[in-house]
Amino acid sequence: MKKKQLVCLGILVIVAVFIGFSFFTPNTIADPETYTCSAYATIFSLLPPIIAIVLALITKEVYSSLFIGIITGALLYANGNLELTLNTFLFADGSGLIYKLADSWNVGILVFLVILGILVSLMNKAGGSAAFGEWASRHIKSRVGAQMATMILGVLIFVDDYFNCLTVGSVMRPVTDRHNVSRAKLAYLIDSTAAPICIIAPISSWAAAVTSSVPEDSGINGFTMFLRTIPFNYYAILTLVLIIFITLTKFDFGVMKIHEKNAIKGDLFTTDARPYGESGNDIIETSNGKVIDLVFPVITLIVCCIISMVYTGGFFSGENFVTAFANSDASAGLVLGSFVALMITFIFYMMRDVMTFADFTSCIPEGFKAMVAPILILSLAWTLSGMTGLLGAKYFVANLLEGSALALQLILPAIIFLVAVFLAFSTGTSWGTFGILIPIVLNVFPDGEMLVISIAACLAGAVCGDHCSPISDTTIMASAGAHCDHVNHVSTQLPYAMTVAVFSFLGYLFTGFLPAGFRWIGLPICIVLMLASMTFLHRILENNENAAN
Repeated sequence: MKKKQLVCLGILVIVAVFIGFSFFTPNTIADPETYTCSAYATIFSLLPPIIAIVLALITKEVYSSLFIGIITGALLYANGNLELTLNTFLFADGSGLIYKLADSWNVGILVFLVILGILVSLMNKAGGSAAFGEWASRHIKSRVGAQMATMILGVLIFVDDYFNCLTVGSVMRPVTDRHNVSRAKLAYLIDSTAAPICIIAPISSWAAAVTSSVPEDSGINGFTMFLRTIPFNYYAILTLVLIIFITLTKFDFGVMKIHEKNAIKGDLFTTDARPYGESGNDIIETSNGKVIDLVFPVITLIVCCIISMVYTGGFFSGENFVTAFANSDASAGLVLGSFVALMITFIFYMMRDVMTFADFTSCIPEGFKAMVAPILILSLAWTLSGMTGLLGAKYFVANLLEGSALALQLILPAIIFLVAVFLAFSTGTSWGTFGILIPIVLNVFPDGEMLVISIAACLAGAVCGDHCSPISDTTIMASAGAHCDHVNHVSTQLPYAMTVAVFSFLGYLFTGFLPAGFRWIGLPICIVLMLASMTFLHRILENNENAAN
């Protein structure tokens, strides 16, 4: 009891201090044009995301951690003025919570989440998930098969990372549950076949984002540049190689090993956290359901989303398919496509006589409730990212890179990789990271093979940082797709992501020193080194475990 009283007293003292600062700090809201905060573009601008990430990993509670990070950012921006802090937190242009929730692109993603939640609820109600689970149990005989099937489906759905995470999760969750694959492992498989696939797929929303990040006045075709970076995107390719290795060899390490051991014994979650209110397999058994009741909605969703995305890019107004995809609005396209797919799915179920109109309407609030957790986390993560941007963190990191680039050109790809990892990890955004760094890289290397490798390092680092960051929207989506506690997903995935990051960094380090024309051997060398090291580690840990037993 005394401890609680001390905590409350401490909070009151902190509030009193900030109220005191508010009296002595001038209110500068009236003149936003000339206002600057003392932490702008300094190392302190990175404090909010660092606080949020560290607190999330320590406390295992993501909502309060993100909130404290946001408040820290608002206080730094306001120079301690309480009134300006509250206004910044809620209403600041480009960063406030209300601003983020009023942004049409963000709202589109949230609507897409809700529609996918409704679709999953419909598939469960119609019995499609149960029927697919029964079919998969007859054809997928092992945990290895369930994990490989999850990876293959993730590779096939390369259009968009959000779409990938939630679709793969809803389809494969019943299958992996039946084979006692932990929810943390499922989340890792989903996350590792979302952004890493999209960043090496020519037809994806990520390819469009990279293409648009190349300045129009650079004289370089953005899409052609993207295609040339694919063989040098070490992180994305090595991530897929690692998935295959750990799945086939049944080798897990770090916290993931604990989750997998518990899952084999029947505990899919390991911790008590149940953000989706599940005790295990969430399939609703319905005797009328067939495999087609799951396959048809998923295929319809994929087709409708692709058509909608190229529609937003002007395909039906005369643009070619590739250009239309590059110019597409992913948020609007996904909302349109998922809504059309939802209507088609309902009509299909009505024609199959497996659902009534009352069943359909009951699935709407159920689907919304299933997505409350990711919606809350996404909203807070967007706001935290906005606060980081308001403090000029990206300029601080970009200045560090630009200042060292000319003097360290041979190891520049490795430097760019590390900077991109750090920037994406801190801000939780891949697209913002390569949007900042690609123009800088173009100034250092106007053309040539080193330019391609450096941009590839930028893209790889952005995906790696995004993969590791608890405040990344893709990481949040993977947790949502797997119905896994978000902190569990982050803590179990981090050792795997950092392993790949180490070998990717080494790859970019020696690729810069290879003679022109021979730099293509960097990727096979990285693969061999990583597989040899993982095999060695596997044998050591296995021998130690056998000796302990």
